[in-house]
Amino acid sequence: MHTGMRQGPEIWLRGPVATPEPGPPEPAHARAAARRFSWVGLHGGAGVSTLAAVYGGHDSGRSWPGPGDPPSVLLVARTHAAGLDTAAGAVEIFRRGQAPPGLDLDAIVLVADAPGRLPRPLAQRVKSLESVIDVYRVPWVPSWRLGEPGRPPRETEALARLTGAAR
Repeated sequence: MHTGMRQGPEIWLRGPVATPEPGPPEPAHARAAARRFSWVGLHGGAGVSTLAAVYGGHDSGRSWPGPGDPPSVLLVARTHAAGLDTAAGAVEIFRRGQAPPGLDLDAIVLVADAPGRLPRPLAQRVKSLESVIDVYRVPWVPSWRLGEPGRPPRETEALARLTGAAR
């Protein structure tokens, strides 16, 4: 589980990045495989099945991943008050060590519950979550309501990279 305060831009954490020496191209089999995740919905209608269809990974529904499922967990909730409450509660379950053994909470994925900006009280709750765990936001996608998953939205580039869905 990722905890603690954010430390600022990545460049300050890693320092300057050296330009690699030109050489032969890396063989395809040498590249690390994309990490696999289990999507876990924190409430009904969170969007787990759609996210698994768009980004890949295991659709756990509203259950914990089983023994053969990826142990890296992405918890999914909507951005309405009830969804944010369940997200905060789920983070506490992991923090207290009450989640099933072997599971690793990687991040919370918050799916927009409506188009447009979040009202201030909800935005403040999202900021509170972001202070203790990595949070990925997914905007309102009208085509998803019609059952047309398509490609990841442009605004979710970081989530697409995390899940290996970036093209």
